[in-house]
Amino acid sequence: MRVYVPLTLPGLAEAYKTGELGTGPFVAYAVTPALREWYLSDDIEELEYAALNRAALASLRLLAADADAPRRRVVVAVDVPDGAAHADPDRGLDPAALGEVRVTGTVALAKAAAVHVDLGDAENDVSAAADALPAAERGDDDAQFVVDGAEDHELLWYATQEIPNLVGLAD
Repeated sequence: MRVYVPLTLPGLAEAYKTGELGTGPFVAYAVTPALREWYLSDDIEELEYAALNRAALASLRLLAADADAPRRRVVVAVDVPDGAAHADPDRGLDPAALGEVRVTGTVALAKAAAVHVDLGDAENDVSAAADALPAAERGDDDAQFVVDGAEDHELLWYATQEIPNLVGLAD
């Protein structure tokens, strides 16, 4: 099962140093039944893109909590064994939890398929979105507009061999 793990650049640097994305349980995003129902598509690529975007929003939450992290969203796509990721059926209809899964066990960074990161030109919009996120989550439409501005930036795809270069961005 492909899951999308939200991180920050310092989080990616730590994963690179330890060789692990997490020791579980930790939150990731995937194509869940609730995400399928919400997105109304049978196209697996579109559904995975929706899960990636949910992870990007979670990365933005991590940035909002870490003022010192470089203002770039980071998502690691990794394949985990079936049964290693579980959606909470009680949170399935919660819009904030769409696509959310709990990954159990240790996940090696070596299992990553790719890393998705904002370009430098997104930093201003991502920074503003991280600052506006708490108000947006309380229903402030103006703040939501700012958050949506970060979502206008596509996360770029990087091969796992490029992780050492990305980790250098965290310094």
